[in-house]
Amino acid sequence: MTAEPVVGTETTTKTRYDADTLAALTADATAIMERYPDPRSGLLPMLHLVQSVDGYVSRDGILFCAEMLGITAAEVSAVATFYTQYKRHPNGTYTVGVCTNTLCAVMGGDAIFDELSDHLAVGHDETTPDGAITLERVECNAACDYAPVVMVNWEFFDNQTPETATALADKLILGEDVVPTRGAASVCSFKQMSRILAGFPDGRADEGAGAGEPTLAGLKIARERGWTAPDAAGPRVDPAGTEPVGKPGSSAERKPATPSDTTVGKDKKPGEDAK
Repeated sequence: MTAEPVVGTETTTKTRYDADTLAALTADATAIMERYPDPRSGLLPMLHLVQSVDGYVSRDGILFCAEMLGITAAEVSAVATFYTQYKRHPNGTYTVGVCTNTLCAVMGGDAIFDELSDHLAVGHDETTPDGAITLERVECNAACDYAPVVMVNWEFFDNQTPETATALADKLILGEDVVPTRGAASVCSFKQMSRILAGFPDGRADEGAGAGEPTLAGLKIARERGWTAPDAAGPRVDPAGTEPVGKPGSSAERKPATPSDTTVGKDKKPGEDAK
């Protein structure tokens, strides 16, 4: 179904946005919808868009998305409640996310979260009374090579300790500038970050270094030793081009090598471990 965008006027919307806000939202939402063959595919960035205005996915934001896409508010809510980056209550100016997944936890992530929670007197997905910080446990910040990692509105602060993390939080509360370890030269607000996620760049994508020495260590070793990625069509070959190295790149092409590859036990299928 191809949805027709609504006209941004008070007579065609159930939202409570003022005329100027509604007109700006409608223009941006229309631009989002035009990116996709099916306009409904624009719902995810559109939710970020309303979050960039309201600071969370509000009732009005849900109604606006539903009206623009010609779907129900319930359908919009089902998506908004599924993904953790969409907030259903007002978010702080800064989302401070502490990775507590396995590696970061082992390296001190749990201790950092506990210290920040005590220091700020808030728990997971709670916001400080001044509205400055929303604290989160993050399942993975995708930066294991710099564990433990804290992110502020998805900007990296690597190799943190409880002390450096609380000092970072204090600076954010005081409105002082903070500089991420990698990437952009500064941290934008939650609303500004939401607009970026909606697909409206702020021109800072090329600021700073994206990958540091720990990230590139494996690549450096591979180049020094002449290693290459496996070819799905067959086994790798050593740099001299004569001897196979390792197993075929695709498990579907690997020949049976053990009894468990062919033996069918109780409630087992071929290829599963027989017990």
